[in-house]
Amino acid sequence: MKNISILGSTGSIGCNTLEVVDKLPQRFRVTGLAAGRNFELFCHQVKRFSPQIVSLERLDDAKRFEQICDTENIRVVFGPEGAEEVARFEESDIVVSSITGIDGLKPTLAAVQSGKKVALANKESMVVAGPLIQAEAAKSGAEIIPVDSEHSGIFQCLAKERTSEVKKVILTASGGPFFKTSAEEMRNKTVGEALSHPRWKMGDKVTIDSATLMNKGLELIEARWLFGLKPEQLAVLIHPQSIVHSLVEMRDGSVLAQLSQTDMKIPIQYALTYPERADSSLPSLDLGRIRSLEFYEVDETKFPLIALAQEALERGESYSVALNAANEVAVEAFLKEEIPFHVLSEVVTEAVDNHHDVYVETVDNIFEIDRVTRAHTRDLLEQR
Repeated sequence: MKNISILGSTGSIGCNTLEVVDKLPQRFRVTGLAAGRNFELFCHQVKRFSPQIVSLERLDDAKRFEQICDTENIRVVFGPEGAEEVARFEESDIVVSSITGIDGLKPTLAAVQSGKKVALANKESMVVAGPLIQAEAAKSGAEIIPVDSEHSGIFQCLAKERTSEVKKVILTASGGPFFKTSAEEMRNKTVGEALSHPRWKMGDKVTIDSATLMNKGLELIEARWLFGLKPEQLAVLIHPQSIVHSLVEMRDGSVLAQLSQTDMKIPIQYALTYPERADSSLPSLDLGRIRSLEFYEVDETKFPLIALAQEALERGESYSVALNAANEVAVEAFLKEEIPFHVLSEVVTEAVDNHHDVYVETVDNIFEIDRVTRAHTRDLLEQR
């Protein structure tokens, strides 16, 4: 029996993780939950899974939770420090890190420093602090297993291979809701249209990143640090069927691929059970019915943030921090309908172009770059 803490329990990954745990009660027990502001769902999760420690984003919600729930055997904490406490909870063997954005960095780092097995779904942590996280994992003995379907696919392809023999790693992208939309038509797409993903059900921020393909740019950076790759070894292909999650080309010309149903519960379960595999309740992949698998090059005139992410990979670690910060601010502004769709990528590009390389050594360095870039990006938005 393995004990699990989930950071971001009420989000898409968190809810899917709890579904996986619910179907494998002999293997896993929930010992910690950390959530944001979805109070009603959080209360339901606590009642169902009886964790020993819980955290809510706001103090008021934590107090309210203590008033209306039986907390005799539950430690209740709150805020960023509370999420970190859940991540470090000594009874937990596995920490699922799925808090969205840079807010997930410190809890992820706390889990790594505690030597946990970390099922990583918070790509931003590795984007802004990949070398730091890997250094801490080497010290503590923490094991980092990726949950993103693309990185899980790479991880599985490389399970019995040497990284030194890898020629290229190709991440696939569904193309999002605007794959067949012209650049001109994309300019003023609405929030509702951008959130209508054809394949995956995800949180709002990740879904908008899919519409701009920034999610794939961030995943390129994440893959570099997860697998110790060089920027020139990384590429992206559009694959509308979302059946092939990643491809790995070896130096002898062989191409390895990982295929599965379009369901996040598969990579989540793999991360939890690794190095073993457990039976899945999902139907088998029937390639005879799918019949065709299509792949296309990315049109960088339509999706300029892909090229920007590749540029950040080349220019230095602080550029990845700036890229992530500018994108988070711009996505938030778009979701609030403060800017049209095309301005999102324009502002992110301008913010990163204005960034000057800064040496990244500590978490404090990262958060200072993040703070400065966010302020600059907001200034750029106000000028629009």
